Amino acid sequence: MRTKINVVWFKRDLRLSDHEPLAAAFDSPYPTLMLYNFEPMLLADEHYTARHWRFVCQSLDDLNQQLVRFHARIWIFNQDMIRLLIFLHQQFEIQALYSHQEIGLKNTFDRDLDVKAWLAEQNIAWHEFATGAVIRGSTQSIDWRKHWYHVMEGKQVTPDWSRLQPVALEDYQPPELDPAYTTVTAEFQQGGPKAAREIMSSFFSTRGKGYQKGISSPSLSQEHCSRLSPYLAWGNLSVRQVYQATKAFLQDAPYGWKKPMRAFLSRIHWHCHFMQKFERDCQMEFLPQNSAYQAFGYRTDNQVADDIERFQAGQTGIPLIDACMRCLKETGYINFRMRAMLISFMTHHMNIHWREASLPLAQYFLDFEPGIHYPQVQMQASVTGINTIRLYNPIKQSMEKDADGVFIRRWCHELEHLPDEYLHEPWKQPPMEAIFNDFKLGDDYPFPMVDLDSAAKAARERLWSFRSRSDVRSASKNVLQRHGMQSRR
Repeated sequence: MRTKINVVWFKRDLRLSDHEPLAAAFDSPYPTLMLYNFEPMLLADEHYTARHWRFVCQSLDDLNQQLVRFHARIWIFNQDMIRLLIFLHQQFEIQALYSHQEIGLKNTFDRDLDVKAWLAEQNIAWHEFATGAVIRGSTQSIDWRKHWYHVMEGKQVTPDWSRLQPVALEDYQPPELDPAYTTVTAEFQQGGPKAAREIMSSFFSTRGKGYQKGISSPSLSQEHCSRLSPYLAWGNLSVRQVYQATKAFLQDAPYGWKKPMRAFLSRIHWHCHFMQKFERDCQMEFLPQNSAYQAFGYRTDNQVADDIERFQAGQTGIPLIDACMRCLKETGYINFRMRAMLISFMTHHMNIHWREASLPLAQYFLDFEPGIHYPQVQMQASVTGINTIRLYNPIKQSMEKDADGVFIRRWCHELEHLPDEYLHEPWKQPPMEAIFNDFKLGDDYPFPMVDLDSAAKAARERLWSFRSRSDVRSASKNVLQRHGMQSRR
């Protein structure tokens, strides 16, 4: 006779605290099997690279170390999800599946539909719980802002670990994963709730005081931004935990801390705001929010692929663009302002389709979160029809946000000996100055892949003329209507 069990399926919720699926499963009379599945379809998905799965492996290692005292573990698999459930159901009699809703890519949504259908065939209940304050399937206009605060200020859900009855698997063989997933990489933030809490603690103790001053600087942001985004993306911390920790700190915050912490609180709100947009309009993974922009005249020439490759390699010949891309490649992190500039450069100056421009960034962002990534990409690419067109000037950003060249020199070593006056625009060096600086454009550093001034002028004409079209204006009303639930002020 098969043992009756519950299954808790970890996805982007790699923590043991403030975890409703765990709490609900433990409150059931049945033993609990906790699992994480490295699904082949996700390992093959072009959005993800080894850096993401390494972070997941580190997170699972952390969780399993915590679970030792309960004589329990999260069992790790690497197979199709339906096949895994069939395998487990043959050994045990699954009574219920518990998980968080995933605000993910279309392939995960389709997978969930398949899982739901299989569970229904087996008469197995699936208890799904909301991710943050995101409301699944909401079609009516609600005061979403009020709902967000209600969730964030609610009581954290603490599983009763005394009720855990762990399930053991006989003859279990751990999957053979790519060795790159377990390679130690000091340049990247380490995954897991322990690392997340250490980062949050350092933010409240020292780093956060400079939050407002450093948020737009590519170098200062490395230190003074919270650096919690990958821990939120992969669920090492819940948004509610970060919100409540910030509010608690604010109550007795030292002098000079309250203003930056209030600014940080407002950005915590953005996390769920954009994920709710994506949940409500998930086709934006493939289509622009404003349907009229399907007709926008992006480039289709044979040079596009080469331009994307140069962008991803940090070889565009635009120092700040290259420094940002190289930093992303090596660390998985860059601040919000620079992310917006990178998207603007590729979609506006280079006139490359936002979907093609977004993929290299998804692969590099350690904190890649589909529900935030695609709404942000579309907003910065100016294809919503409702947001301000932001055409970032990389040179202006460079001179303002990296005036002393600290960031550029760190990541573009071939430019480190150039004087400040030529660092941001090395192509403007007079020939004699270049000889004096022992620098040859085209050999030591690439020529810029585009003339920024003429490209910006063409982009303005292209963007504003298209935005004035009647079909764009008409579709913009639909966009506002779809997302009107986001907040009523």
